[in-house]
Amino acid sequence: MRETDLHLGEPPAVVNIGVGVHGVASRTDVFRLPELWQLHLYQYDAELTVDGTAHTIRPGRVSLVPPGTTVRYRYQGRSEHLYAHLRIAPAGPSHTVPVMQDAGPEFPMLSSLLLNAIAAAPGAPEHTRAEIWTALWRVARLTPPTATSRGPHPAVGTAIAHIEARLAAPLTIPEIARAAGISHNHLTRLFRAETGTTVVAYIRRRRLQRAHHLLRATTLSIPAVAASVGIPDLQAFNKACRRELGASPRVLRGTTS
Repeated sequence: MRETDLHLGEPPAVVNIGVGVHGVASRTDVFRLPELWQLHLYQYDAELTVDGTAHTIRPGRVSLVPPGTTVRYRYQGRSEHLYAHLRIAPAGPSHTVPVMQDAGPEFPMLSSLLLNAIAAAPGAPEHTRAEIWTALWRVARLTPPTATSRGPHPAVGTAIAHIEARLAAPLTIPEIARAAGISHNHLTRLFRAETGTTVVAYIRRRRLQRAHHLLRATTLSIPAVAASVGIPDLQAFNKACRRELGASPRVLRGTTS
């Protein structure tokens, strides 16, 4: 096995977590976890065979093995690694993840996340779940998506991240294009091809979605809501709410369904 499909729609249940010590009593371990995923972070040289496929273990590598999979470790001596045994629900879209990856510059961060999770496990299991969930997202993103993978073009992803972080500020397409590292025209074409809408329409929709949430879920004043979504002119904000959300801000604030 070289790849596995990982779902990250909700935090995993952390059944066991800690520092594993192997290669002392025996240079070989063969086992299977029928219902649990195995996440391992390595700082030694060894060999891992997963359902007949051999993988080389090197310092700085991370493995993620799905449930019901037979694994065989061949150690060169005493070997310590960070591990977590997890129950992961099939919720949300799947991510194709290699069983073994080189974590590269992400390795210190992954190590920190697992050590934090281990420290929190005795008294704060929710904290442990959060740390491991973050680690899994980072593991899922170690390998760049292939041409057939689902997901936006990298430049479009960068543009969207730039927009989302600056909804309260003035935004222009040339500025967004510079942040994405492409030309204005290229961004316009890519954005429509990837999202089915224009950059301007996307910004307008996301601003009004955020405004709708703030009007219904907070006690912020209507002028404060307008300013927080980058439409400080109240007349323009009223028009935008009526056009995009079907009612004035005052009416939307009183809507309960």
